[in-house]
Amino acid sequence: MFRRTFWFTAGAAAGVWATAKVNRKLKQLTPESLAAQAANKAVETGHRLKDFALDVRAGMVQREVELGEALGLDAPPADDDRDRELPSPRRRAALDPTERPHTTYSIPTISYNRNEDH
Repeated sequence: MFRRTFWFTAGAAAGVWATAKVNRKLKQLTPESLAAQAANKAVETGHRLKDFALDVRAGMVQREVELGEALGLDAPPADDDRDRELPSPRRRAALDPTERPHTTYSIPTISYNRNEDH
């Protein structure tokens, strides 16, 4: 008698547990729940990307300081360098038509007869 009662109670408990688990899973698969999960993941990814960008920016600043120290760019200029003029720019203005030579190019025309291939 006690054996039957034990197994009946164990089966009922397993059924309640399984039903609750299935209902929980069904609620997770509703469109509203899926949209909320996607939004949460997007926000989390955005925070991770922001943290990554801040880390990259901090690394860039640190590296620029290291390079400036290595190349002596942060040091004050010497006395003889103050009297010199800056060199003239190497590049011409991209949109200044007076400084660019105008060259006209002609595209050669090739007559192609597809019957010659046969």
